[in-house]
This record gives sequence, C-alpha cells and structure tokens, in this order.
Amino acid sequence: MGDAYVSRSMSRCRLAMVLFVLGFMVLTCAARNPPATRQKLQVHKHLKRLNKKPVKTIQSPDGDIIDCVHISHQPAFDHPFLKDHKIQMRPDYHPEGLYDDNKVNTESKVKENTIKQLWHVNGMCDEGTIPIRRTKEDDVLRASSVKRYGKKKHTSMAMPNNIPKTADPDLVNQSGHQHAIAYVEGDKFYGAKATMNVWEPKIQQANEFSLSQIWILGGSFGEDLNSIEAGWQVSPDLYGDNNTRLFTYWTSDAYQATGCYNLLCSGFIQINNNIAMGASISPVSGYRNSQYDISILVWKDQKEGNWWMQFGNGYVLGYWPSFLFSYLADSASMIEWGGEVVNSEPDGQHTSTQMGSGRFPEEGFGKASYFRNIQVVDKENNLKAPKDIGTFTEQSNCYDVQTGSNSDWGHYFYYGGPGKNPNCP
Repeated sequence: MGDAYVSRSMSRCRLAMVLFVLGFMVLTCAARNPPATRQKLQVHKHLKRLNKKPVKTIQSPDGDIIDCVHISHQPAFDHPFLKDHKIQMRPDYHPEGLYDDNKVNTESKVKENTIKQLWHVNGMCDEGTIPIRRTKEDDVLRASSVKRYGKKKHTSMAMPNNIPKTADPDLVNQSGHQHAIAYVEGDKFYGAKATMNVWEPKIQQANEFSLSQIWILGGSFGEDLNSIEAGWQVSPDLYGDNNTRLFTYWTSDAYQATGCYNLLCSGFIQINNNIAMGASISPVSGYRNSQYDISILVWKDQKEGNWWMQFGNGYVLGYWPSFLFSYLADSASMIEWGGEVVNSEPDGQHTSTQMGSGRFPEEGFGKASYFRNIQVVDKENNLKAPKDIGTFTEQSNCYDVQTGSNSDWGHYFYYGGPGKNPNCP
C-alpha cells in the first residue's frame, strides 16, 4: 500500500514536471514568435505565392516594380482546375464591329491612343512573358488581413444596391458605397464596351476609393452574385498612392470568398505582354484641358465559354475561364457602366472623395467625366446600342448621372460629383 502510494506520488511529480516543461516551451515559443512576427511570416508566405520568379524586372517612375514573368508561371495557374490548362492565345471570336473606326469619335481633343502606362518609360516585357505589378510587404499590411488582401469587402455588396427595383435604402446606407451608373437588364448579354475619360479624383480617406468601370453581372443579387468588372480606379489602401490605375475584379459569390483585383489570386489568365493590371495610366484628363480616354471591351467567346477583356483598340489582355462562374458560365443578365466611391462618413459627414472629375454631369465636356459609345454584345456576337437604359444614384446631390445620345458618341452619359458640398452634408 505504501509502495503504491509512493509510486503514484512519483508519477504525479513526473507528470507535473512534464507539464511544467511543456508550459515553459509554449511560453518560450510564444515569446520567440509574438503575434506581430507570426503576421510577418504569413505576409512573407503570401508574397512568395504572389510574386513569381521574373525573367526581367522593370522599375517604374512611380515606384512600382514590374516583373516580366513567364506566361505559364502566372498566378492563375495556382488554381487546381488550371493545372493542365492549355492557354488560349487568342479568342475564337471577336464581336462584330470591334475594329470599326466609324464607331469611335476621332475628335482631336480626345486622345485615346496617347495613353500609356508609366512603367513603359523604362522598358517592356518580351514575348512569352506577362508584366505583373510586384506586391510589396506594405501593400499586404495595409489590408485588414492577409486573407482579405486584394479583395473587396463582403459588406460592400456594391452591385445589388444599384438596382432601384430591389434596393433597400437601409442596406445602401450601411454599405458605404455610392454609385452613379447607367444600366440595362432584362435580356441575355454576352459582353459590353465603352470608352471613358480618365481622371485622378481626390480621395479624402486612405480606406476610401473612387473608380469608373463596366460591370458584367449574372445571378441574383444575394450571396451568389457573379461579377466581372474592369475600368480605372484610385485606391490608396490597395496601391499605397493616389495614382489612377487600370484594374479588373471578379467574384462568383458576391465578394465573399472568391475573386480579387487584377492578378492577386488565381483566376484571370493574361496573355498580353504590354499592359500590367494595376499599373498607373498616364496622362489623365484635365479640367478645361485635354481629355484622355480609354476603351474597354469584355465579351464572351461562345465557343470556348471564356470571358475576354480588351484594352484600347489593340490590346487583348486575356480571359476569365468559364468554370470560375455559375451564372456567367452562360450569359450576363445585367450590364452597368459608371462610377463608384466608398463613403466612410469621416467625422459623421459625407466624404469629400470625388467621383470621376469631381464635377457634376451638367458641366459637360472638358469638365465632367463621361462614358461614350456604350454598347452591349448580343447572342449573335454583335456589338449594338443598348435599349431601355436606366440610371441610378443613391444621392444625386452628391454624385449624379445624365444620359444622352448623338451621332458621334452614340449612347453616352456624364456622371460624377464632388461628394460633400452644401447640398450633400
């Protein structure tokens, strides 16, 4: 009995000693790897995944580093479904009328062809490679988490709030996103095109942004929204500066888990070696001065099912594989064109972040921002003028939109505004 008691006591002592040692080790590990260090390790792991080994590196005057990465090593191919994917180097079909110069205004004040990306000053990427804007540690650290870097906030639910028929005013206000858009719905759409002038709107808070884009939308406006987006944006949080940049975005579940900006996740497959997603575009339009615009076309190759993007008249950039989407695997049910800003209501007042040029639509050419020659792609793969264009804005005293039509610009609209002003407190 006594020996058993001694044995049990010794066992308890040994157990206590083991637990003490384990506890000490845990504390030591925690001391060696505090939360800040663990975050840094996560960030570096993410950077290694995003920044592929370059064939060549180009320093941009604006501080960006552009890596020329072999086309088969781009982030898209991290996706398990793309492991054995054969890159489609050109679309099987272009929409008819794509290269019809008569559809584009040639007025000398509008200079589409002179817009470049700043990194071109110091070099270009060779054939067989694609330019990728290198992600830096600071870029990731500005995000709310490593996992959310390069993604829109799920709470924004920007698109569902654009539709007057279904918009819930309380939800609109909670989202913090405001829009001035033109849209079409009620048909099957296989793409959209527009020419938009480029500005450098002022952003009040670093966590706000201002963008102008095309939305290709499919599905209901709930948790299963499919969206392809392309245009220009100013986003200090995403890029670390106030430069105007070319961007794309996609999601297949209403901005929850899928999708991202540019090439910041696997999805979009780039084939073009001249244009870098997320890189600065220059020059930009000036108030009462020269206007510079860009054309963007997104369309579905109905043979392969992929959604393609073209920038300007000659740059076919690449495609979103059909399998990324549910509803957009078939067609889009709505097209939108226009502007969006984040209104974080600093100091409890409306933000002064500008949309477009920061001027209201009624100021017109040379002052307000515009979309012109807006078109949709039908099931026969034809570019055509949209029918029954609707408009929507949450607060027209802050940002507004006005449509029109003429022989030079086809269907067009002016949009934008200053945000906070005496009529938009």
